[in-house]
Amino acid sequence: MAENQQPQFALQRIYVKDVSFEAPNSPAAFTKAWKPEIKLDLNSGGRKVDEQHYEVSVKVTITATNDGETAFLVELVQCGLFAMVNIPEQQLGQMLGAMCPNILFPYLRESIDNLVVKGGFPALMLAPINFEALYQKRVQEAQAAAAERSEERRVGKECRSRW
Repeated sequence: MAENQQPQFALQRIYVKDVSFEAPNSPAAFTKAWKPEIKLDLNSGGRKVDEQHYEVSVKVTITATNDGETAFLVELVQCGLFAMVNIPEQQLGQMLGAMCPNILFPYLRESIDNLVVKGGFPALMLAPINFEALYQKRVQEAQAAAAERSEERRVGKECRSRW
């Protein structure tokens, strides 16, 4: 009997891999009017665990400053373990860079909100993020960088051949 060659995708587990919450200026931070400036850094990545499994992570670092002082700093790495079998190579990058982070992000949002509220601050609901657009931008940047390197090599060869 022939093996099933159909592409297979399954979410195996969602988990928090790393988390940190700091409120360095509490309780003084609670005595000031709350008009925070929020800085958000977001990264995602994926790695092969074994022949069938990939770990995908979405890492966020949020720094909230209020009246020039750090009110809180929260870092969280939300991960998922995904089974992927017979996925064409050209689709794998998009799945790891866009589809899986889209699955993980609602869990990350909830965890961030819970940490901030339990830290004594008003709720912080992160806006939705278009991981597909971010993935496409990364692909375009990588292609542009590769084209630039290729052009630099071509020009370098021309220069060396003239001498």
